[in-house]
Amino acid sequence: MYKYKNKKTYRQLERLVKGFANHRRIQVMELLKKKPELSVIEIAEELSVNVKTISDHIKKLAMSGLILKRNELQSVRHKLTKNGEQILKFLRTLT
Repeated sequence: MYKYKNKKTYRQLERLVKGFANHRRIQVMELLKKKPELSVIEIAEELSVNVKTISDHIKKLAMSGLILKRNELQSVRHKLTKNGEQILKFLRTLT
């Protein structure tokens, strides 16, 4: 299998792509770009989506390295990573 020197493996790239390969996850990323540091409940309310659904999407985005989680007292805050911001820019070039 061919790998680019110092680049992500194909499996790592697959995980990254699967991380944002859902319309709801792209919505979450767009929201966090506009309003960083939101909790899962705040994201669910903003998008009018079930909290459990958003929680699942957040987990996949975090595993893909597209968002960061930060504990704040009794809630967890979320924001885009640099990769997340780059992915949003890339997606906008496709439309």
